[in-house]
Amino acid sequence: MVRNVAGEMVTLDDEDFYLLSGVEQGMRFSEWVRRDKLPDYANLTAEEVEYRLDRCLDRELIQRKTIQYEGYQLTFEGYDALALRTFAERETVEGVGAPLGLGKEGDVYEARSFKPVALKYHREGYTNFREVNRGREYTADRNHVSWMYTARKAAEREYQVIEDLYPDVAVPRPIDHNRHAIVMDKFAGVELARAKLDPEQAVPVLDLIVRELTKAYHRGWIHADASEHNVAVAESGITLFDWPQAVPTDHENARELLERDLRNLVRYIGRKYPHQLGEVDIAALANAVVENEFVSVAAFDGS
Repeated sequence: MVRNVAGEMVTLDDEDFYLLSGVEQGMRFSEWVRRDKLPDYANLTAEEVEYRLDRCLDRELIQRKTIQYEGYQLTFEGYDALALRTFAERETVEGVGAPLGLGKEGDVYEARSFKPVALKYHREGYTNFREVNRGREYTADRNHVSWMYTARKAAEREYQVIEDLYPDVAVPRPIDHNRHAIVMDKFAGVELARAKLDPEQAVPVLDLIVRELTKAYHRGWIHADASEHNVAVAESGITLFDWPQAVPTDHENARELLERDLRNLVRYIGRKYPHQLGEVDIAALANAVVENEFVSVAAFDGS
């Protein structure tokens, strides 16, 4: 798990952030940034760079490696610090609190703003770099792809999608975005995977989810990773979250991805509530979504 660096922000000077920004700039061109290039990238003297390197290394905001040369790279904590500083300068975030959810592709924290909000740091590419890059269309045409680029593009895609969908689709309200981080409204409820539904609620809840996926489709987007782990269920309704893998409806694999989303959700409900839902015709259900004629999953239950 990556550390929450919010508590260390007050200990950092402007010059520390100049150094972090310089390393970030250098990482656009190479995985490890040569030490002798840092004064130019960071707009600091060589002596100042040396001092700031020690401070940032001590706080684990950067890491060092000696190859043919002495090179430096941001850690995720360093990248987090840069994004959080930008949010603070914009007065988007005033403070960061307890984690709301920690996962292999993203960490979400409660944050203070004009009201409690959620701060999500994307972690794509940090531990499963090759797998993520195979699955994301926005990294397919680049020769040099770092975890930093992958995480930033994932955040950009997710923010673009929820901006396009909100408020017509039940997604979190987007507030701000910088680098690999997104600020959005906190939403109510628990993951469908952890929700204790009355069995008679199972199909109606599934219907709510498919209706929102239908709305998203007709706003131009397919989730492409929908499952019981990225749907929140509350008394007030449902929320679809985690959209970095979303693809536009004109994507070459759009139909396959739509059917996969529907199959994942139908299988989960059918497995957990076998007396409420039988065998569903996924192809016919997908047709109803595409034609905007969806009424209820029960209409496609052939058992």
